[in-house]
Order: sequence, then C-alpha cells, then structure tokens
Amino acid sequence: MTSRLLGLLASFALVALSPAPLLAREPVALNATVSAADPRAAQAGQEILRKGGSATDAAIAMMLALNVVEPHNSGIGGGGFLMHHDGATGALESIDGRETAPAAARPDRFMGADGKPLSFREAWPGGYSVGVPGNVRMAWDAHRKWGKLPWADLFQPAIHLAEDGFEVRERLDTAMRAVAPVWADFPEIRQYFWVDGKPAPIGAILKNPPLAALLKRIAAEGPDAFYLGDNARAIADAVTNAPRNPVPLTEADLASYQTRPRKPVCGKYRVYTVCGMGPASSGGITVLQILGMVERFPLGQWGKDDVRSWHVIGEAMQLAYADRDTWLGDPDFVSVPIPGLIDPGYLHQRSALISLRKARNDYRAGQPQGAQPRTAALPQPESGTSHFVAVDRNGDIAAWTSTIESFFGSQLIANGVILNNELTDFSFTPEKNGVPVANRVEPGKRPLSSMSPTIVYDAAGTPIFTVGAAGGKTIIMQIAKAVIAHFDWGLSAQDSIALGLQFFNGDGLVLEQGTSLEALKAPLERLGHRVTVSRLGLKANAAERLPDGHWVGAADPRSPGVSLQE
Repeated sequence: MTSRLLGLLASFALVALSPAPLLAREPVALNATVSAADPRAAQAGQEILRKGGSATDAAIAMMLALNVVEPHNSGIGGGGFLMHHDGATGALESIDGRETAPAAARPDRFMGADGKPLSFREAWPGGYSVGVPGNVRMAWDAHRKWGKLPWADLFQPAIHLAEDGFEVRERLDTAMRAVAPVWADFPEIRQYFWVDGKPAPIGAILKNPPLAALLKRIAAEGPDAFYLGDNARAIADAVTNAPRNPVPLTEADLASYQTRPRKPVCGKYRVYTVCGMGPASSGGITVLQILGMVERFPLGQWGKDDVRSWHVIGEAMQLAYADRDTWLGDPDFVSVPIPGLIDPGYLHQRSALISLRKARNDYRAGQPQGAQPRTAALPQPESGTSHFVAVDRNGDIAAWTSTIESFFGSQLIANGVILNNELTDFSFTPEKNGVPVANRVEPGKRPLSSMSPTIVYDAAGTPIFTVGAAGGKTIIMQIAKAVIAHFDWGLSAQDSIALGLQFFNGDGLVLEQGTSLEALKAPLERLGHRVTVSRLGLKANAAERLPDGHWVGAADPRSPGVSLQE
C-alpha cells in the first residue's frame, strides 16, 4: 500500500497528499489527452504536449488561448483554481488563483444609499465588481513547480490567435448579443467587438493587437509585465475611471497579489476517493457533502432513470447548499469548519433528514463541529467560466477552472484584457441580525466560488477520473452528478457529463429541459417537490483512465468543446 493511499483512506478528512515518493511507482499514462470548451484551445494544449510539455504547460496554453477565443468566459483578466496530480510522486496539490478585493473595498461596497443591497444589474457593470486578477500569477507559480517547456513557448498559440485573428462562433455571438444593451456605456469594449454598429456576426474575424502585445511582454518578462508598470496602470485607470461605478483599484493592489497553496479536500465515496478544491472554493466540500449524504442509498441498483435516485440527490443537494451558503468563505478571513462539514458522523445526521416517502421542502444549514455563529446570504448569479484538463504521458494531471464571472466580466477592458466582475460573488449584505456573513466583502479577501476542479482515485490510489465545469452555482451539482453517473451508473466520462442535470431555485427543483429528466417531473411532484423544467447553462470537461491505462477525454455536447488525444 502506498504512502499516498494511506492518506487517501481517511474518510471525509481534510487531506494534504504528501509529495514524498511512492513505495511502488505508479504506472505512467500510456497516452496524453486534453479537453477544453473550445477546439482552438484544445489544439493549443495538444500542440504543447506534442512538443514535450507537461500537463501544466498544456493547461497554461489552453488558459491563454481561451482568453482570446472565449473572451466572454475566462482569461487573464480573471482567476481560477488548479488541481495537480504528480504522476511520479503521487502528490496532489492545489493552487488558489482566485481574485482578491482591492484595498479600497469595504463590507458595504454593494449597499445603496438607502441602506439596501444593490441589485446585481446595478453592481455588475463597471468598477465596483472588479477584483485583482490571479490567472497570470497562478500560471507562473504552476509553471515553476510543474512546467517543462520554456515559459515563452506556452504563449505562442494565444499570440497567434490574437495577432492573426480568430473566427466568431455561436457561443461568443450569443454572449455579445446578451450584453449588447449594456455596452452603450462602455465604448472601449464595444469598439473591439462591434462591426458596423452591431456585434460582430458569426464568421467574422476578430483581432486583438493590444492583447497580442501584452502576451508577448508577459512571455518575455514573466508576470511582472502584467502586475507592474504600464499594464498595472492601465488596469488601475480602467477601474478607477470606469464609466459606471468608478472606484479605486491601485497599482499597489496589483503588485501585492499572491496565489495561495491550498490543501485539497478529499473524502471517500464508496470505494473511491474524491478530491477537490478547498475554500475559497466551495466546490470540494459541497460535492463531498452531497456524495456523503447519498452514499447510504443504492443508487447503482436504482439506476439513472429511477425517481428515487433523483429525489435523494435533490434532497442532499439542497441540504449541502444550505451549509455552503452559511459556513463557507475565504479561510484567510473567516473560520471555515472544514473537518466538521465533511465528518462522516455529521453527514450521517444530515442524510437522516432525507425521507424516501416525501420531500422536506425545508432545507436549513446544520451545525457542524467547530462552526461559529453565522447567517446565510446568497451570492449573485454568474455565467462566465471555463474548465479544461490535461493529462501527460508521465501521468501528471492538471485540472483548471478559470473565470471572469459574468459574460465579459465587468465590461471593462485594458490592453485588450477583459476585466472580471468577481466581486459580485461576495454577499452583498455584510451582516444579518447583527451577525457577520462569512462571504462579505473585505480588503484582500477572495470571494466564495463554486468552481470545482476534481480528481477521483480508485481503491489502489490511482487517479482514474477528473472533471470540472462552468455554470455558476450549478458547477457543484454538475460535478456530483458526473461522479454518481460514472461510478454508480457505469456511464463513460462523456456520457456522465452529457447526462441531464437537476438543480434548484427558490421555487424548488429544476430539471434540465430537453433531457431524459423531464420525464421525472410528475413522479417528483408526487413526492412533494415543486418542479419546473428549464434550460440550464452548463459546460463540463472531463477525462477518464480506461482499464488498459489509456486516458480518454470528454467534452460537454452542450458546448463546442472537444477532447484531443496525443
């Protein structure tokens, strides 16, 4: 038994996997694979792998390429989370590259003059919502640890796309049309994306010379070209003098940004070990809570078309999200009771609240051990995120979720970089009933995120599945559903992420329109659920290790994404 496996077998415990060498070296991967939400990004990752790059190198190249071809979703104007498995040592590590609130941000940032929280539409566009971006610094830190090719080589695919141009496709067209009314106040971003007074049509070729120039500087000089000097001044000026909601963001805010190494959270699900990001991501903990609550039920026996499966999953989902909204936040600022939230005894108590006969319709946070007094305040909606994964021939895995939050972030642009609106992931109300909200705004703080890059290990401690997603708060449920579908229902990685999703809102359960789940509306209603059917903005990417040792990537059919082998 390997030293890594001994650590993994601690059921639902907070785990930092040791970087010490394994007693018996894990088999290397027989091939390499990448998966991304846009074919041009996947091709960038594949190109890097063909040059002998590591999984991390490929992931960085995909992040940079997505910055160009998927500018409405992710990029270097935002941040993300990276999970990394080392094929040689078995070590699992993660980096928190989440954006931080600038020094001028205060708990009342999103409170209006009338003492009430602003609406999302009031807070989202402009300066209020911009956090200090983390992706460039995270890429640099990851490359220093796990990169193989020269740093500058990783920028070449993105520079080519920005300099020579890329084709507008359906997803970008949809995003542009969704935000076009807001761009009346944002001439700089409108100038780049509009042609003849309207959003660039499908098939148009867009170029971004300022971004190409910036990428060349970062490639040559490292992250200081982004966080210091001319570019830092450009970002600070864009936010401080924003046409809407101007607010100070300084060069000092950018210069002081640092990533955070985080301990992955790992827990048992049946014979498998599921590992995800710890806070400031809520993903790892909430996924483990959902899985921990449904584990006592025979989901494999019931199958994916049985109403009992989705009833139980729906109940666990809503109980877990109640805990998420109350107890989770940036661990550098608030005490997060991680061991208590994923303790098997606590999850057994929470699971006992699930009845097979009827829906609860009352989903309150529990009281995990170590929790301090706190009240819940729900975050705002998000839509601009992307996940990508790379596995190299050494068995390294890089699972990275990147975001600028909403479509086109804050609508502010500097040197061709679209700036995020991540601060709207904070709770707008800083306290309730005199008790501080865990996810309130504070200077230097990271807003709570749903991003959930995940790696799953088999009983022998070998990584066999990795998955991540985009879609705001649905991300967590997309990951839990994919894990259940793959390991309980025997679906491939591709079919697991393609399977319809069940989520929830203030009115009850939501079943994804156009999927097999629609047939469960009436059966779920007979169990007492309030149910609606609706489209859900989903987008997942994954990879699985086959029994013969080959890795196969998977891309969500809801998106234009692809997986490519090497």
